[in-house]
Amino acid sequence: MLPLEGIKVIALEHAVAAPICTRHLADLGAEVIKIERPGEGDFARAYDSFVLGTASFFVWLNRGKRSLTLDVKNKESEKILHRLITGADVFIQNLAPGAAARLGLSYEALKPVNDRLIVADISGYGDAGPFAQKKAYDLLIQAEAGLMSVTGTPEIPSRAGISAADIATGMYAQTAILAALVRRGRTGQGANVKIVMLDAIAEWMSFALYRHAYDGSEVARAPSSHPALAPYGAHATKDGQVIFGLQNDREWAVFCTKVLCRPDMVLDERFKSNAARRDNRAALTKAIEDFNADMTSRQVVEILDAAGIANGRLNTAKDVWEHEQFAARDRWREVGSPGGPIRALLPPFTFTDVEAAMGDVPALGQHTDAILAELGYGAAEIAALHAEAAV
Repeated sequence: MLPLEGIKVIALEHAVAAPICTRHLADLGAEVIKIERPGEGDFARAYDSFVLGTASFFVWLNRGKRSLTLDVKNKESEKILHRLITGADVFIQNLAPGAAARLGLSYEALKPVNDRLIVADISGYGDAGPFAQKKAYDLLIQAEAGLMSVTGTPEIPSRAGISAADIATGMYAQTAILAALVRRGRTGQGANVKIVMLDAIAEWMSFALYRHAYDGSEVARAPSSHPALAPYGAHATKDGQVIFGLQNDREWAVFCTKVLCRPDMVLDERFKSNAARRDNRAALTKAIEDFNADMTSRQVVEILDAAGIANGRLNTAKDVWEHEQFAARDRWREVGSPGGPIRALLPPFTFTDVEAAMGDVPALGQHTDAILAELGYGAAEIAALHAEAAV
């Protein structure tokens, strides 16, 4: 049995933050009904058309869901949505500020008809304070929460190359929903959980916040190294570079003796502690790259592996798609999509007794008629709803 079998989730969602949460809930066995705008759908469907005509973001975030089209401003559609939610276990939304409340979908409005319901509200800045009504997109939150200040080159701050703010928010939403389900199993009561994008990235930035607050210093942007640890990052070789890192002075001693063959460096005043190595990073990097100068990257990696020093390759998306470790562990599956079968990675969590659901990516409105029939609508009623563009 999948962990969330029998759990029904209604998702009034778009883009990334809520969809990544509900995608994982679907993988865990929940029935996820995704509400989409008729004719247009989740606007992430139009981000690109790279995956057999479907957007790469959409196929990543929406497998295993049922797509129901509803014009939520239509009175009949509003009744359908409320009927779905009152019979659900979880309702999640990441609409614009105040939109859910205006539709009568606040926790306060829904609790009287379903006190077991868990309502997850995702917003950019929360529902109070001077920023409460501001729209929030991933890039804007990366900037506002300080992530861009520690990402990039010393000269140019940079957005993280993935939707870090959205992903962080969605994963905290998943955690909160699962915790609320556990508590409901003990108390029988639902909950209202609020997940704020600014809070999610501020949490990730806490080390930088503490450093500023208690030392008065800022985290320097170090594009291919670590602001606190050394050596940690990319180092040139004869034919390219290797990426490796040390976490403590024990590893430093091993690195000096077994990799550099320079035991004298262990107690060199410039390098004998992590703080010293960090402060003398330029001299340290020169010593390492002088050692690497006559060796290929493969040769350096072999020495690092033999010494037990952690290292990795600078892979592209192509390299990861073809990564031998995924193949060796049988991590790829095939799922359906509007354009045809596609490969998909199993989710990062693995239950040893059951495999993730890994359902198909839905076409827009693919399940509308079936869901309406399950709610008791007859064929003529369904046809009328289509005729008035309510669904």
